[in-house]
Amino acid sequence: MPIPEDVTGEEIDKDVRQELQSLPKTLAEDVAKNLVMVARLIDEDPEGAYGYSKVALRLASRVAAVREAAGFAAYANQKYAEALAEFRAARRMTGSAELWPLMADCERGLGRPEKALDMAGAPEVHKLDKAGQVEMRLVAAGARRDMGQLDAAIVTLQSPELASNSVQPWTARLRYAYADALLTAGREGEAREWFAKAVEADRDGSTDASDRLAEMDGVEFVDAFDESDDTNGDDVDVEAVEAVDIEVKDQHVEDDEDDEDDKD
Repeated sequence: MPIPEDVTGEEIDKDVRQELQSLPKTLAEDVAKNLVMVARLIDEDPEGAYGYSKVALRLASRVAAVREAAGFAAYANQKYAEALAEFRAARRMTGSAELWPLMADCERGLGRPEKALDMAGAPEVHKLDKAGQVEMRLVAAGARRDMGQLDAAIVTLQSPELASNSVQPWTARLRYAYADALLTAGREGEAREWFAKAVEADRDGSTDASDRLAEMDGVEFVDAFDESDDTNGDDVDVEAVEAVDIEVKDQHVEDDEDDEDDKD
């Protein structure tokens, strides 16, 4: 796959670059460029990112960072079985539990929420940092919802992180998940409160909490340029201009009559 000229491979993280040092220099550069493309496209063009990840995987399947990138690209394309296999491979290579929540979510994607819940109670969770533990809680709550256990999902999300007033990278998503669960349970008043709190914490637009809140408040956004509108915008403008023009002319006539009266 073509690599844009502005991509040098130097854009990758220091840790990944260090991993690639085990490869011949030219090969390492090619792999690095493909990894850069995966990171660049994964949000806006998941299919494109997946294509570059497959190239990197073909070139250096024994590099953990490559397996991890392939896992993320597969996950972004909802290829959960493939993503799970790549995450497992990366974990075997590194011994890190960092990918544990994503692996559990892949189990959910494969229709195995019970397995995801088992993973939520595994010793590996205690090895996660705070962000990873919150992510695991979100996955566990999702698994509960998959199983129709809505009340249990709500309880799962109730945590010190949810109650905290400090805003962390995970705060908006945690509050949003809690609000959504409350709304599904019919607890609209509480749901509105937590959607509002999610909006306060969502500094990078990672959720659609503001839209959900507006929907609950009965606010409807209308596209002013909606071509499906029966009224033609151009015709309205012309009629308005003509009306104003007539009014101005009438005013001029009245002014002229007043002037004639004054002369008399």
